[in-house]
Amino acid sequence: QLGDGRQWMPWIHLDDVLDICSYLMHTPLSGPINLTAPEPVSHRDFCQALQRQVPWARLRLKVPAALVRLLLGEMADEVLLTGQRVVPARLLQSGYRFRYPQLQPALQQLLARR
Repeated sequence: QLGDGRQWMPWIHLDDVLDICSYLMHTPLSGPINLTAPEPVSHRDFCQALQRQVPWARLRLKVPAALVRLLLGEMADEVLLTGQRVVPARLLQSGYRFRYPQLQPALQQLLARR
């Protein structure tokens, strides 16, 4: 977990990325489209969900924000420590339905492929 883990972390399942690409070829949307799942999570919640799905890798490492800033300088806050709560509003308004809108089922499906 980086910093306090409260920063928002957009995520998306690979199957949804591919489905959205196909969907956009047949749906007249223009301009920027947020390719992210409709339910963003905090970095802390993402780490906890991943730990639940990967029990053999129970590594609970918390990296203090000060260390991240020391290693990355100004970029630390912009890239890793300050999140954005991004939602795919235009996709949802257009009628797109996500296969994996929630993190836990998405991780389960991805790890079941292994």
